[in-house]
Amino acid sequence: MKAAVLQALHQPLLIQEVEKPTPGPGEVVVKLLAAALNHRDVWIQKGLYPNIKTPLIPGSDGAGVVAEIGDGVSEYWLDKEVIINPSHNWGDNPAFYSPDYKILGLPDNGTFAEYIKMDLRYITEKPSHLSITDAAALPLAGLTAWRALMTRSCLKAGHRVLVTGAGGGVALFAIQFALAAGAEVWVTSGSEEKIQQAMQLGAKGGVNYKSPTWYRDLLVKAQGPKTGYFDVIIDSAGGSGFARLVDVAAPGATICFYGGTTGNITDLVPAKVFFKQLNILGTTMGTEDEFEAMIQFIEEKELTPIVDSVLPLEEIETALRRMDDGTQFGKIVLTINQ
Repeated sequence: MKAAVLQALHQPLLIQEVEKPTPGPGEVVVKLLAAALNHRDVWIQKGLYPNIKTPLIPGSDGAGVVAEIGDGVSEYWLDKEVIINPSHNWGDNPAFYSPDYKILGLPDNGTFAEYIKMDLRYITEKPSHLSITDAAALPLAGLTAWRALMTRSCLKAGHRVLVTGAGGGVALFAIQFALAAGAEVWVTSGSEEKIQQAMQLGAKGGVNYKSPTWYRDLLVKAQGPKTGYFDVIIDSAGGSGFARLVDVAAPGATICFYGGTTGNITDLVPAKVFFKQLNILGTTMGTEDEFEAMIQFIEEKELTPIVDSVLPLEEIETALRRMDDGTQFGKIVLTINQ
């Protein structure tokens, strides 16, 4: 079969012929029709995770058709259109993953290939309203946003939500999920165009975080009191700007972050946190139950992921460089076997 292979760190992915997988007991082989990129794939290519062993087929997001089944798997699954859950071996504790936890695409081969072998527990039927391309855009970013909002932040209808970095995959799912759950959503971005695009999705407004007064501008625009305005804040940046999230948080609010793209959190004033009774939480990925709950919510609300661009697998390097430069609005998807 054909796959995009990382032969060595810091090198382009190469389209190569590799051995097609065979399903074992309780497993299926999925004929992938689409896969989507995450920043994780760029970071793997750059060697930013420990103990990366090459050659490796990256890719955490994928959707396709069940082509083969192993012993113990019902024939019901043959030819079913499915989405792959990339969050594996979470374990029995919903609060924290097990020592065996891993994300598809490292260390195991991922979805940038024509076929992939998968334990039956990590596939779910594609919601009928989604195209294969849309479905492939969903898993990793959607699950991360779902846990951040619904599990960690306990989002409720009527909450005022701030999502930073509008344009990235997780941030856009957080916007869509919050709006569909009845929340009022505001955003930050370094791009005025992306703020406008977020407002077209239903966000009430936003500010450019490149402005040194963005946090004050946000409270003015949102007509929030000096004590803060937002009940839930979803962040991926960390860095020096994180302290300003405390300033715009309402008393008793939750700030939940899933990344640190601008570095370590600095200048955080403890008194601002404890006098406001704030909850500052970290999160990453999610459980199998959360994945199923997310899929059910998307089906009930008929939500469609935001797709930035669609390219063939053969243009994987073009896709990775677009992901790396940060100009995309939504998910970058690769077509396979089409």
